Amino acid sequence: MQAATIRWVGSERFLALTPSGHTLPLDSDRQSNTAPGPMEMLLVALGACTATDVVVILGKKRQKLESLEVVVSGERATEAPTVWVRLEILYKLRGELDEKAVRDAIELSENKYCSVAAMLGKTAPIAFRYEILASDAV
Repeated sequence: MQAATIRWVGSERFLALTPSGHTLPLDSDRQSNTAPGPMEMLLVALGACTATDVVVILGKKRQKLESLEVVVSGERATEAPTVWVRLEILYKLRGELDEKAVRDAIELSENKYCSVAAMLGKTAPIAFRYEILASDAV
């Protein structure tokens, strides 16, 4: 079993030690905003998880990906607990890419590989969109 250690450092601020040994500051007070908050880190985790899948899958499909930006947006419940109730992921890809390969990579991430999406998708619908931008290559 993996374990994270969260140590309170004052006010609503914490230092997290991840199972892999990395230290991460967190600040639950959005007014002071000295570090990311726990709920926004879920957006980051979702984006990083699916971005990794898409990069790896497109590489295996021999696609020439030049850049990838993933924008994760979410809407939270209005009453406590203010969980994510709707999520959207926008992929902005650049390169010499086959649209079917891109769509398949995103669908594989969404439906099979991204464990963060599988977990969050149990409580909030996740919409996926993508844009394929022209290659920078001349």
